[in-house]
Amino acid sequence: MESTPTPPGTSPAASPGAQKQGCMVGLFWIDADNVRLGTPSATTASDVLLTPDSLRLVGPEPREWPWSDVTAVEVVGAPVRSAGGRWASRAASVAAVALDVWNPGSPEEMTVAVSAGGGRIETTVLSGAATAYSRREVDLSHALLARFVEGTCSPAALSDWWASAEPGVLRSRGREAVLEEWLAAR
Repeated sequence: MESTPTPPGTSPAASPGAQKQGCMVGLFWIDADNVRLGTPSATTASDVLLTPDSLRLVGPEPREWPWSDVTAVEVVGAPVRSAGGRWASRAASVAAVALDVWNPGSPEEMTVAVSAGGGRIETTVLSGAATAYSRREVDLSHALLARFVEGTCSPAALSDWWASAEPGVLRSRGREAVLEEWLAAR
């Protein structure tokens, strides 16, 4: 399984209707209300929300910058596996599920570094990938973040896609195709 339709650490059976449905595309988590870097979680100290007008840190030290003040956004530490590693991990997960011994671990932590207003702030978010991202998926996500900073693309494209596509779980090639589509739009 390469992405999950609910935030890691939650169980749809545990609280039906209590959590938001969302979709991971690259380093982004998209749901009906937000576009964020990393996945939402009740246990993280902060969230990084991307709106058409601003980048917001939500948590103990909230901050907000209009995109015109942001000079760079970087996600460091995103878990990346080679194609062979993804296939081996997928095969192990399928076997573990079949044997009823699968117990997913905690999501990997990633660092989001925001450069704005002459300073740099770092915060930790959780990865939305069940195992890892493809290298291409991470590269495309960084290219899209650069477009947000340049002002040549908006997080609204992600929200609009969510509203019209009503996606389910996407595999890595599907996520890469969606990222390429967003990058190709002008």
